[in-house]
Amino acid sequence: MRLLIQDFRYALRVLAKSPYLTLVIVLSLAIGIGANTAVFSVANALLLKPLPYPQPDRLALLWLRSPGIGIPEDWPSPGQFFDIRQQNHCFDEMSLSIGQSMNLIGTAQPQRIEIVRSSSSLMQMLGARPLFGRLLVPEDDLAGRQPVALLTHELWQRLFSADPQVVGRSINLNGNQFTVVGVLRPEFLLNHEVMPTVAGIEKAELLLSLALPTNAQQDRGSENFNIMARLKPGISPRQAQADIDLIAARIRQADKRDQTFTISVVPLQEQVVGNVKRAVLVLLGSVALVLLIACANVANLLLSRATGRQKEIAIRTALGAGGSRLVRQLLTESVVLGMAGGLAGIAIAVVSLYVLRTINPGNIPRLEAITLDGGVLAFTFAISLLTGLIFGLAPALRAVNVDLNSALKAGGRASQGAGGFTVSRHRLRGLLVTCELALSLVLLIGAGLLVRSFMRLQNVPPGFNPDHVLSARISFAGPKYRDDKLVGRTFKDLTTRLAAIPGVKSAGAVSSLPFTSSVGWGGLQIEGYVPPPNEPELQVDRRAATTDYFRTMEIPLLKGRFFTDQDTPDAPPAAIIDDKMAQRFWPHESPIGKRIRSGSRSPWMNIVGVVGTVKQYGLDQDLRMVVYNPHTQMQYNGMYLVVRAAVDPAALSGALMREAHAIDADVPVFEVRTMPDRIYRSLARQRFAMTMLAAFAAFAMLLGGVGIYGVMSYLVTQGTHDIGVRIALGAPRGSILKMVVRQGMAMAGTGIVAGLAGALVLTRVMASLLFGVSTTDALTFCGVAAFLATIALLASYVPAWRATRVDPLIALREE
Repeated sequence: MRLLIQDFRYALRVLAKSPYLTLVIVLSLAIGIGANTAVFSVANALLLKPLPYPQPDRLALLWLRSPGIGIPEDWPSPGQFFDIRQQNHCFDEMSLSIGQSMNLIGTAQPQRIEIVRSSSSLMQMLGARPLFGRLLVPEDDLAGRQPVALLTHELWQRLFSADPQVVGRSINLNGNQFTVVGVLRPEFLLNHEVMPTVAGIEKAELLLSLALPTNAQQDRGSENFNIMARLKPGISPRQAQADIDLIAARIRQADKRDQTFTISVVPLQEQVVGNVKRAVLVLLGSVALVLLIACANVANLLLSRATGRQKEIAIRTALGAGGSRLVRQLLTESVVLGMAGGLAGIAIAVVSLYVLRTINPGNIPRLEAITLDGGVLAFTFAISLLTGLIFGLAPALRAVNVDLNSALKAGGRASQGAGGFTVSRHRLRGLLVTCELALSLVLLIGAGLLVRSFMRLQNVPPGFNPDHVLSARISFAGPKYRDDKLVGRTFKDLTTRLAAIPGVKSAGAVSSLPFTSSVGWGGLQIEGYVPPPNEPELQVDRRAATTDYFRTMEIPLLKGRFFTDQDTPDAPPAAIIDDKMAQRFWPHESPIGKRIRSGSRSPWMNIVGVVGTVKQYGLDQDLRMVVYNPHTQMQYNGMYLVVRAAVDPAALSGALMREAHAIDADVPVFEVRTMPDRIYRSLARQRFAMTMLAAFAAFAMLLGGVGIYGVMSYLVTQGTHDIGVRIALGAPRGSILKMVVRQGMAMAGTGIVAGLAGALVLTRVMASLLFGVSTTDALTFCGVAAFLATIALLASYVPAWRATRVDPLIALREE
């Protein structure tokens, strides 16, 4: 221990003598270690930490899938819940839930609250505990029971001022009374990743009892519910899936579902992180490459410093210091540098995670669980120690492998001229730079692919003009809005008032706005169309729209007409279809006047218009065919308002809310955003991955350029005598320039070739992150290789130019 402390103190003194070199090394390592720490904290929270529920590995969600009719994932119905609960042999508990947003009335301002209505079993499965009052109990599930409510801790503090007397009070939701029976503890969390509801709620603020009617077992059409199940002890997800497959086959036959209908058992952990797992692994690989590049760069710096310490090493060897003792001392210095880089890296990671939470890209689940906990700090300590050993070992071994007589005779100039000017005589330094450039090229190509993909994605036309459009969501809910005709008139009055606001060109409303989480689809029949025998039922998106919705969004009319005031509830049912549907079923004739319907019991609708195809769920999403109906003929209480402005649309948000409250002061207006902002948010996942990888690649490129510059500068310094001799013998200075540049570009060329080979293999894991660009995109590969070659050329040219300025008389005299 005494020797270790002695080595540590000596290391600090040695490093303090070269403060600038020490600072460069620590900063290089800090960025590499900090990036690894930050990304590992994300991976730890998403992939390694269990979910904060009892026995989370036994929890699963059930999804309906019908890929044959274009439904990759759908919510189950109460009837299917009862079928599975009665017939399964793999679950010991199941819960049925449904998400929705409701208007909370009676507070200072009307509030839109995100709610989950659930059977009482969900509380036990998720390990919920009350802070005050009680949880939902089985009696709350019975039909006819008084509806009750559980407040989350956040809602209790925000709207009820943390009043413990709130238990027992009644609250008004959509005009109906609910009795508050409890307040949940602050650690309880039920968000979108854990329970993706049909309403797309981000986080449950309130939990309500779900008292199903007595005939709920026969309800097989209301496929809007979530089913969560807990596997029996010892049952694996694969065994559960085999059991559910048998039940799905019986449901498929009994309900006459399409032949591709299945029910999937998705483990809850997979449900939460499945969409981002590949991106996290790509980022982990990227930061690992960054750290390797930093290590190679630091190793090169230490090799250069070791050359200047040859006399010191020789003297200590002459005085009896053994090789292992010297290696230990030099490794101690490296480990101190690694630990210093680790401490600075933790600071960088803290700032990075703060920025991550602040910008909240919206696609990272469990953001609240991403912290620098003990496991992450242990990881940081381990990679700091390992990093110190990795970059310090080769310089330490090289430093002690010194010719004692030559070093002592040469004095302070022991190293000068010893190696001559060729990379082949400094293979280790050349190899390190080659590795740096190869790894940098892999990162640059990955970043280039993401940038190209993002640019392609941004240039995808959404099918409408988002500029100068303000959107908001509103729901006229409650007993007084049970009359469909009243709802239709209310929205007509509201859009008329909005259109009259100064600075507004037009206003409309739609049930499902593009680039929102709202969904709505159903089956469709076409008059006269006989599907092939094995063709599944036709599924389309269904949307209700007001008369001026298409004009406001500037969705082009291709054939026919838009909806008008004559499309009243008593008028013949009308429909507008999108161009995708028109091209599929009427490619060589006009669809105007053709008839469609949603089912055999529904009235026929006349197609009165064809509009352009609109991107609904994202610029990178495949499109389903769309059928629009007049809102007067297909009423929705909840709609999205859209306003096209002649001024800055964000400046109209206050006027929009005032006009809405003039219609009904108890109805909240929420999700007030411009359409460009909605599109911007929809690209959060791609933008985040691109930005992170581009930042890592830029740092790697900087280190690669510095590395080749450092090696070439070192070689010029070491080869001063050789260069002086060449010039003295009449060598043109231009040939000296070419010789130095050729040495640098030889290293760069080797690194680029190796990097291209590595990128061809490694970029395949990025396929799911790309849009419109292949993983072997030739333009990206060639462009990045040329760019890195240019950086290498510039990094080689400066030392080469300096070499041409060597005075042969001074060089020969010093030697």
